[in-house]
Amino acid sequence: EDYRTPPMSTIAILPVKRFEGAKRRLEEALPAGPRRAFAEAMYVDVLTALRRARGIDRVLVLTADPAAQRVADGYEALSIDDPPDGGQNDAIARGIAHARELGATRVLCVASDCPMLDARELDALLGRPRTADRYVVILPDRHGVGTNGLMLSPPDVLAPAFGPDSLARHRALAQERGVPAEVVELPSLALDVDTPDDFAALKQLIAARRGGAAHTRGLLNQLMRTNVERS
Repeated sequence: EDYRTPPMSTIAILPVKRFEGAKRRLEEALPAGPRRAFAEAMYVDVLTALRRARGIDRVLVLTADPAAQRVADGYEALSIDDPPDGGQNDAIARGIAHARELGATRVLCVASDCPMLDARELDALLGRPRTADRYVVILPDRHGVGTNGLMLSPPDVLAPAFGPDSLARHRALAQERGVPAEVVELPSLALDVDTPDDFAALKQLIAARRGGAAHTRGLLNQLMRTNVERS
């Protein structure tokens, strides 16, 4: 199969940690087995949104987890084996290099624990007319401190620097390189789930909305029925 992409192509990059041992900060809320299933459900919802977005030509999944690789194959995403001990930024950098080889003119790097991600919001963002060829778009978390998504045009316009306080770091890096950076609040990408507070916020959001996050929603309903959550 020819994986090369058309001119002006956008490739999404989705790094995924091993599900086993994922989301340790949720230990207070969920035992190990359900925690693993929860991490996988969130990933599937993010992948589903990326595949539904018309403005995304391909999705690259970077992971050492065999289950995540199988899911990627099922969603016609391209999975790339990622060293299990590698960091997130190293994984994304490898993804960007691979995306460039495939002919990407821009990349969208997205966190795998934002299950509310909406393909329509993504398409509105991706389809917005832009005057410059070189730019950075930073999609912040709900606290306005971290980065849940990063759009880079061209893909190597700056090196990703995810982690604590990454929003300010990405802005500073763009300024250093003389590249215009825009911070865009994408509501469906704002909530990443790491802590018990995030978990509570997600449950509240899912209860208040119809539709969206189908896999995560289904899993949470199942957990409630089996009363597996810790009080």
